[in-house]
Amino acid sequence: MAGSLTWLGHASFRLDTPGGKRVYVDPWLSGPTCPESEREPERVDLIALTHGHGDHVGDTVALHSQFGCPVVALVELRDWLTMEHGLPEADEHSPNKGGTVTLDGISITLTDANHSSSWTDLTYLGEPAGLVITLEDGFKLYFAGDTNVFGDMALICRLYEPDVAVLPIGDHFTMGPKEAAVALELLGVKRCVPCHYGTFPLLHGTPEELRRLAPGVEVVDVEPGGTIAL
Repeated sequence: MAGSLTWLGHASFRLDTPGGKRVYVDPWLSGPTCPESEREPERVDLIALTHGHGDHVGDTVALHSQFGCPVVALVELRDWLTMEHGLPEADEHSPNKGGTVTLDGISITLTDANHSSSWTDLTYLGEPAGLVITLEDGFKLYFAGDTNVFGDMALICRLYEPDVAVLPIGDHFTMGPKEAAVALELLGVKRCVPCHYGTFPLLHGTPEELRRLAPGVEVVDVEPGGTIAL
């Protein structure tokens, strides 16, 4: 079966893999734009985090407590989840940039990102990261996390050749459509799923503007709760 990607609002996603696994990326299920029907999952097989801001760590601790699923995150963030929130110590789930974790045929590689990463009390939680997730059938998704465009996105293209890029476009806290259009050039992808827009008035970038600036790319925007076939 083919995989699918469901936008849960803001920067949260559910990834249903060809092998039948259910992966959550930055699961802020209590966020203001997550649909009611998605707030209490029936199953979580794996969680992957891009960085330590509250709108991305989201409900990770509660979901791990309920489902006992592995949580993959940059080493400082993953250690903080252990020391401060009781997740089991797991060096095998705590990579740094350039490292890859493989679980049940799903590989998660951490890349660079141009942002910050701390908790609300300003606790340092390592650097932000992007994620290249390779599914059981070889399909690759690049989740940029919160970032601005940066030149080494060309290396992400060269090294990993993602099939789909999931990019923030809201502006203010991340890049907007202008920068995201250049990111798409550097990444060499022909399909983009925008996120991190419309949650709050400050996040004013729109898929329509990105589509205008990147005419050769399929910009696939759905409402929160909408699913995209991969």
